Amino acid sequence: MTPCPNSGTLFKYQSDLPRLPIPTLEETGATYLKSIRPLVTDEQYEKTAAAVYEFLKPGGVGEELQRRLIAHDRSKNTSWLIDWWNSYAYMAYRDPVVVYVNYFFCFVDVKKYVNKPAGRAAEIITAAMEFRRLVTSQELVPDMARKAPLCVNQYRYLFNSCRIPQRGEDVARTADPSENNHIIVMRKNQFYVLELVVDGRQLSTTEIESQIELIYFFAGDHKDLPIGAFTTQDRDSWFKLREKFISVSSKNILSLDKIETSAFVVCLDDTTPVTYEERAMSCWVGDGRNRFFDKSCEFIIFDNGVAGFNGEHSMMDATPTSRMCEFILEGLEKGKFNHGVSSGQKLDPPRKLGFDLTASVIRDVRAAEEKFDALVAQHDLKVVVFEGYGKNAIKKLGCSPDAYAQMAIQLAYYKTYGKCVATYESAQTKKYAYGRTETGRSVSVESVAWVKGMQDEFLSLEEKGNLGRKAVAAQSSYMALAADGRGVDRHLLGLRLLIKPGEKKPALFTDASFALSSHWALSTSQITSEYFLGYGWGQVVSDGYGVAYMIKEESLHFNLVSLNLHNDVFRYNFLEALREMRPAFEATIPPPKKLA
Repeated sequence: MTPCPNSGTLFKYQSDLPRLPIPTLEETGATYLKSIRPLVTDEQYEKTAAAVYEFLKPGGVGEELQRRLIAHDRSKNTSWLIDWWNSYAYMAYRDPVVVYVNYFFCFVDVKKYVNKPAGRAAEIITAAMEFRRLVTSQELVPDMARKAPLCVNQYRYLFNSCRIPQRGEDVARTADPSENNHIIVMRKNQFYVLELVVDGRQLSTTEIESQIELIYFFAGDHKDLPIGAFTTQDRDSWFKLREKFISVSSKNILSLDKIETSAFVVCLDDTTPVTYEERAMSCWVGDGRNRFFDKSCEFIIFDNGVAGFNGEHSMMDATPTSRMCEFILEGLEKGKFNHGVSSGQKLDPPRKLGFDLTASVIRDVRAAEEKFDALVAQHDLKVVVFEGYGKNAIKKLGCSPDAYAQMAIQLAYYKTYGKCVATYESAQTKKYAYGRTETGRSVSVESVAWVKGMQDEFLSLEEKGNLGRKAVAAQSSYMALAADGRGVDRHLLGLRLLIKPGEKKPALFTDASFALSSHWALSTSQITSEYFLGYGWGQVVSDGYGVAYMIKEESLHFNLVSLNLHNDVFRYNFLEALREMRPAFEATIPPPKKLA
């Protein structure tokens, strides 16, 4: 990865950010053992401890791998992890981006645009282009955490960006935003080029709405062959299909180029989702046809005016896109945007992209549709909306809202399955240059004791609350370590990647606890906005759940995705867990701090 520029407001702190640290072997060894203790038997723990101590011994393989990692870090002008992580976790990952990589947001409704999708689309486009202007001009204020600047590298991949399938490992393509002011609008599987800057002037919202109305008219009721379905395939298959597709004609090359270089994509869907689950499924996967899932940003507008977003995850986490979406939705609600004035000039209509289709290409598309439909049919998505209380009440209980939500996940899972499993929580490491995430390991000895205690009819509310506070403190402690770049998973990954071909793999990495403790049966992450009705993604292991959650002021939302596991029961147990937790924590509210 090339370093960020040092110019403009957006990047003004970038060169001052500290480098991502490398924990000591002793730190990682101790933290690792503590994290696996609640997941394994006494016998297995002793075996794992022996493997860790062997790895840490002076002059041993651990020290040699650590030396290699330090040398690797010194050879990089970004971070020791970023290129490895982008490759290992994303670009070299060969499964389809949908359902395994992309994520979604569902937006709150806007009353004046109920059943008026063209108007909703036009406003979102205008607002998104303003955010794009701030990014490309580098006027955007950097992300901050408690007045400390965060890394903004990921914003370089927000607009005019696309993942391109390649053999073995994909690449990210970014196009010059000054030369590419068009967006792609999809309707009925058709692709339309909408130029947003004409003669140096950006179209007004009214003009954009008129152009969108033309696209609805041009598309009519006819659905074209869904070329976008290619992007639902596993990456190696899509690479082969793409090579075959562009070999047909220069028209296909030019049409794909126009899609890939666009600022973003707007999908005008012909469905009308209403319920939480309908909206979530529609924004997450839709029908797999009226999409181009390789684009970094896709805004989705439905015929009833409902709207949402789908993001390709490879080069960006969800924090830049959630900031963008909140900027759009809040700004529109509060009238912050200049919607422009129509020039009165006659505009060229949106141009439909053409493709040359052979009989073989048509068969390939139909096969892609069938594979996508079969993949989605294996999945179940349920939404938990708990309106009994939210962040405000949790804070009054003297708890971290995030830790509280994590304990709700643990208790709901224990109620469903009678056991605790390895749990991944995404911890942001953007306080460091080129930081992305570290794993927060949410299960602890304390959390296991608490979920068991909550099911014990003989324990008092106060005893349950005291156990809960210990569990919350343990989760918060690990998350603080992870956000500080001192979790175990990224460090162990770096050490493991430096084992040379032919070298024996250390027992630490072949021990059963290593696989067990990183088998993320619960893969979790929080993105919260009062402007979102939903947020989620898919599970990461076949026997697990993807649990995305929002902690709103007065409610909690959890999106549950699995391969048709016990989602209905899990959802019920979330509601029960949240009802039972509050009295236990209320019984142990710390006394107010005395004023000095």
